[in-house]
Amino acid sequence: MDTQAAGTAPLSGKVVIVTGGSRGLGAAIAEVLGRDGARVVIGDLSLDRAQERALQLRAHGIDCEAHLVDVGDDEQVQALMEHVDATFGGIDIVVNNAAVDVPLPLHELSVSDWDRVLRTNLCGPFLVAKHVLRVMAREGRGGHIVNVLSTASKRAWPNASAYQATQWGLLGLSHALHAELRPQGIKVCAVLAGGMRTPFALDRVAQADPDGLQDPLHVARAVRFVLLQPEGTVVPEIMVLPMGETSWP
Repeated sequence: MDTQAAGTAPLSGKVVIVTGGSRGLGAAIAEVLGRDGARVVIGDLSLDRAQERALQLRAHGIDCEAHLVDVGDDEQVQALMEHVDATFGGIDIVVNNAAVDVPLPLHELSVSDWDRVLRTNLCGPFLVAKHVLRVMAREGRGGHIVNVLSTASKRAWPNASAYQATQWGLLGLSHALHAELRPQGIKVCAVLAGGMRTPFALDRVAQADPDGLQDPLHVARAVRFVLLQPEGTVVPEIMVLPMGETSWP
């Protein structure tokens, strides 16, 4: 029997941080979880854009606030976790969604480009997990860490060496944390998303066909599905593909 009280939103009272939540998939995740009652904190490198998105969500009755954070900066990530913990009395869920790409062939890729992609896409989720762990592990609180990845974590294509290195690395990190943190009641899931109609995809792939991509809300609902599993169940990995993505069987 479902013990949830009638009329109670599934994520009511849960405190959620979504990195890179100002647009695209992050914005969709913030909306979907917020509509389920979560108190959403958008952490983003663009404070203006994050504040605009938070304002839009609040207009629809969603409890949401925005914070500036560079996920690759140790001090900024720690400060965000401490602020949210102090403000809301804990953190239940973090969604590592922030990512960047520099789609260039290897001979054109600068060391600074390589470092920026790895710092955001791989070091970022590490820092978020490291600092939120202190909150989630306190008094056996538990929690959920969701790492958003691309299908680039399972395959490869030209002119994306830095991005794909981070995706393969993040999938390994996600499974390592899944094994390490389970005894502390912390669930870790990798959500692998196929092509989506987001600025991230459309801006970097000029030949992308929007009709062959999926609505980011579909992936956001998969994140919701993962988070709503019963207490004794964890989904360590899930893949969500558009029907038109023919590179997968």
